[in-house]
Amino acid sequence: MARGFRRKGRGRAASYVARLDPLERATVAGLMDQVHDLLEPPPPTTVGPGSEGQVDEFAAIVAGLGMGVTVAAQDQADLVASGAGRDPALDRLLPTANRQDDEAAAEFRRLTETGLRQRKAAGLALAASLLRAEDKVVLDEASARAFLTALTDVRLVLGERMGLRTDEDLEALEAAAGELDPDDPLGYALAVYDFLTWFQETLASAMLTA
Repeated sequence: MARGFRRKGRGRAASYVARLDPLERATVAGLMDQVHDLLEPPPPTTVGPGSEGQVDEFAAIVAGLGMGVTVAAQDQADLVASGAGRDPALDRLLPTANRQDDEAAAEFRRLTETGLRQRKAAGLALAASLLRAEDKVVLDEASARAFLTALTDVRLVLGERMGLRTDEDLEALEAAAGELDPDDPLGYALAVYDFLTWFQETLASAMLTA
């Protein structure tokens, strides 16, 4: 059973400690891997024998939402080829800097987006590696900030896939959750989203502790 983050120590010696069971750690780390690959897609690889049965946790969640999209890197080319253009999840992760001036926004994006993608991807990779290290997640001040941002990015992408763009959208989905079939993947996705929100809040609260 998950135990949220608690602060240990003070000043530069402070650390933030949480504990997740193996399934929880694998699920959250898998989500971080998928968002990492959305930001920084890996090079194409040849599928080898025996890989047909492998199912990614995040792809399994979003593939069942009835929206026909995933964040797996290999699916992004299909979005562009079909005329859908840029994945809307990227716009949640990398919002425009100027909503009044499209030309200025495009220029700013050209100059800054590569670096921002790399920083976010590095933070997600670090957070995923910390989750896989052991059942107890131990963060220092620097890794805590990266972990907090990584959780935010995962929630943004999952929220986009579920159609959650306002607080009212989330309230409406939670109100309707009781009517969902027990096997409906949307119910599982909502449970994961709520878990991520809780986990992030425990870290944010621990970091604010004097």
